[in-house]
Amino acid sequence: MLAIRLQRVGRKGYPVYRLAVQESQRHPSSGRVVAYVGSYNPHTKDATVQVETAQKYLDNGAQPSPRVVKLLKDAGVKLPSWVKDASTDKQKAIRNAEKLRKNQPKEEVEATPAE
Repeated sequence: MLAIRLQRVGRKGYPVYRLAVQESQRHPSSGRVVAYVGSYNPHTKDATVQVETAQKYLDNGAQPSPRVVKLLKDAGVKLPSWVKDASTDKQKAIRNAEKLRKNQPKEEVEATPAE
């Protein structure tokens, strides 16, 4: 089965990604790449996608990763009905919420008389 996923390229500390179509059982950095269908620069939020090529692989059953789903949707690729949308309302769970300053009881400020 094929997967459309991000493959990291670029120098240390400045990642740039390619949208690669690969076998899903292989690792992104070492698996054989079937095709490249675009690129993504997270610093400038610039994504270039070859719409026709990506559409061809999606129609043939390639599974996109959640981030790739978002990039393809922004590029205007028509996604099949079986592709799951990435949830945009992720909330990080807060551990020990009772210890947060905003959850502590309000302290009364004592007014000192001015002398």
